[in-house]
Amino acid sequence: MKTINHRNLLFAVMWCLFLVGCKNTTGSKQNVAESSEARTYTEEELYRPNFHFTPKKGWMNDPNGMFYYNGYYHLYFQHYPDDNVWGPMHWGHAISTDMITWTEQPIALYPDELGTIFSGSAVVDISNSSGLGDTERSIPVVAMYTSSKELGDGNWKQTQSIAYSNDEGKTFTKFDGNPVIDNTKIKDFRDPKVTWDEARNKWVMVLAAGDKIMFYDSKDLKNWNLLSDFGQGIGGHGGVWECPDLFELPVLGTDESKWVLFVSINPGGPNGGSATQYFIGDFDGTKFTMDKDFEKRLNENHNYWIDFGRDNYAGVTWSNARKKDGSMLMMGWMSNWDYAQKVPTEKWRSAMTIARTIQLQKNESGYRLLFNPVSELNNYRGTKFEEKNIQIKEETNLIGTNEIDLSSSEIHFNISDLQTGSYTFKLKNKVGDELKFGFNHTNNTYYVNRQNSGKVGFEEKFANKVSVAPRTSTSKEFTGTILLDKTSIELFFDNGETVMTEIFFPNQPYTQLSIEPHGQEFILDSIEINKLKFN
Repeated sequence: MKTINHRNLLFAVMWCLFLVGCKNTTGSKQNVAESSEARTYTEEELYRPNFHFTPKKGWMNDPNGMFYYNGYYHLYFQHYPDDNVWGPMHWGHAISTDMITWTEQPIALYPDELGTIFSGSAVVDISNSSGLGDTERSIPVVAMYTSSKELGDGNWKQTQSIAYSNDEGKTFTKFDGNPVIDNTKIKDFRDPKVTWDEARNKWVMVLAAGDKIMFYDSKDLKNWNLLSDFGQGIGGHGGVWECPDLFELPVLGTDESKWVLFVSINPGGPNGGSATQYFIGDFDGTKFTMDKDFEKRLNENHNYWIDFGRDNYAGVTWSNARKKDGSMLMMGWMSNWDYAQKVPTEKWRSAMTIARTIQLQKNESGYRLLFNPVSELNNYRGTKFEEKNIQIKEETNLIGTNEIDLSSSEIHFNISDLQTGSYTFKLKNKVGDELKFGFNHTNNTYYVNRQNSGKVGFEEKFANKVSVAPRTSTSKEFTGTILLDKTSIELFFDNGETVMTEIFFPNQPYTQLSIEPHGQEFILDSIEINKLKFN
């Protein structure tokens, strides 16, 4: 193994680390020393992320009701405040001005006589079409969610309800006429996602119903009409369909636009457990129809997943938050139902992914979505390390102990000449924990291997196999963005065409990053590492 000389940066980096502390996104502070090796944590905060949202206490799963209004991004989430495992669902609440730093708020919705509060969405009713504003000209926020009532013997009744807010989402009043969509026949009938169909001047809602998605419309958010359904026998069906989303995206570099349908599935993900697939097509105001070329490719090889890693589920988009270029914004739950209730945290469980942009491209491989971290993350860049034209003949240290704190970092790399070779990045610490990820030329796949990453024995399925993702890009250049946050890695390969997100629980923080060639020596054209600062 060889090591790159970074002495020119060492003094500046160590001084910066001495001055910079880590601030938790929920407001609790962590003890920070000069380097990640010297960190000490209280037991309950050992694995709490530095910049991904977690609840202060209790259980969290799906993101719900996300919208943007008057300078604030609102995140609601499935929450059980009284234990660290799934229980009677509430809607927790957090706010942010940039989707990075979050402040937790009081619980927004509590269970009632119709049942517990399952997943749903919220919209800013700009024209007060619902009439639920406290004055004629007020702009209410209307949340639509699933009321799930236990009937015994593993059965429940799931109906759709609404609640409204006249203080920009801080507090909600449940609608007297709930449920607004009743149901007596379908067991899994949940997760309404509402969007405004501007072309047709109406609200459109997608709802998961067992093995398909139902489409509804409404003029007032209170009275809903069933339009059509989609999905039986299409795509992945390894488990129940959940948490749909429907939105339109422009195709990059063209005047064309297409409609995108998200569908989460549990189990049945490409690497086991829960994951989210997507479909590309057209929506005529009544029916969603897959694009013919997309349908053909899907039937040949279903590799249309928003994330091939084990830990990104139930992701949906923010309402009222489209970017100027037409891209949408989303966030997912950073865990997996295979082991979420057994991970080694006690006071709290689960985090959300980084917020991501969604774009749509079309090339010789057809339509494919691109996912990348939101640009707001750039505002948190601190100490920067950059190296170019590194000859990789053997395992080569890129960052060593005490040189830079990897526990909150953003890494970009570029390899322009990898004709027949493969590469492996390795994150290490002094007690022998190791997380591996990279590219395998033999089967043209990216991979993440957390089998020796630290604590892995808490659930058999957590590290029973190496996660893989097909490389769909045909570019000769290999590029990637790596986000590290103490106990998670988010990998955005090929400009976000292939994404992998996985959590891990090292016995000590990782302090070294290396890269190893396989089958071919190559040049690492560039690597840039930004320490992220959150105080």
